[in-house]
Amino acid sequence: MRPSNFLTAWGKILRGRIPLLSIEITRECPLSCPGCYAYGDSHLADGTKLVDLTDSKGDELVANILRLVDEHQPVQVSLVGGEPMMRHRELARVLPVLSERGIYTMIVTSAVIPIPPEWTRMPFVTIAVSVDGLAKDHDIRRKPATYERILKNIKDCKINVHWTVVNQHMEQPGYLEEYVAFWNNRPEVHKIWMSVYTPQRGEVSPEILPQANRESLAAQIPPLSKKYPKLLVPDGMAKAFAAPPTSPEDCIFSRMSANYTADFKTQVEPCVFGGDPDCSQCGCSMSAALHWIGGAKVAGPLQVKHLVRGSMAVGAFVNSWAPWQKGRTRWDKPAAPTRTDLVQIK
Repeated sequence: MRPSNFLTAWGKILRGRIPLLSIEITRECPLSCPGCYAYGDSHLADGTKLVDLTDSKGDELVANILRLVDEHQPVQVSLVGGEPMMRHRELARVLPVLSERGIYTMIVTSAVIPIPPEWTRMPFVTIAVSVDGLAKDHDIRRKPATYERILKNIKDCKINVHWTVVNQHMEQPGYLEEYVAFWNNRPEVHKIWMSVYTPQRGEVSPEILPQANRESLAAQIPPLSKKYPKLLVPDGMAKAFAAPPTSPEDCIFSRMSANYTADFKTQVEPCVFGGDPDCSQCGCSMSAALHWIGGAKVAGPLQVKHLVRGSMAVGAFVNSWAPWQKGRTRWDKPAAPTRTDLVQIK
């Protein structure tokens, strides 16, 4: 969410609405990226897997996307997958409608399929291209969405680059700056975003950043942001990577979002990662940004996160008078105590 839209989102919360909506619009993807949470065995509840769902196409898909938008009336919609560009024909019909409504819409893609330049000229549309490291690493991890293919498929576009930092990157001196410098100099790039690999609880992986490297990353980001203006990671957000929210109940992003998978019925809980994410090692860029904003002082000891939580209570009360909204948000459910061993919001 853009910080400038935070007040708009706050108003949505007071009216019992979820301001952030994410939809996995398809289960199809031509990539087989290691560590992809969407295809993990624990991403969805009850042993259901994304590849086992029946998804939609054509008129049905367009109608399903607009139905969820109408129901939730969000400030921002993220259309993800799978690979959302597998449904580029349907997106070409949906994006003008959402842009005309003034709804900020983000497509998160590998750019394995060409991006129509006219999409990136719509006033409320953002295309985020996932580029996980320098070409020597990314091309292995995300083949066939190689650097060569990405650069071809974003020609004449204006896109944001999204990078998920893994521990192998942090172990190579100068890696961060080499990556940022390359994409900062590309004319197609508007902004560069950064996340950190987020594991499931109990996961063992060489991609997980130990705390020392998370702190090193947080320290390296501010000078890079000053040197390379397209790197959109404010100092406070960088610090949040080193000290993320302790649980889904403490995560403003988790509390402010609704996430649907490809059947347009099943919700992904407790956040976009699904399963049982290890919040102590969360590296989600949205979570970090809102955690940083939430810690901002309003007056005296009063912080933005206190106002947000109070607003959620108001929103839950509003929903209690609107039976059709019951169960649509997690605010009208009993709040679990904040704890580090929290597994799932029930």
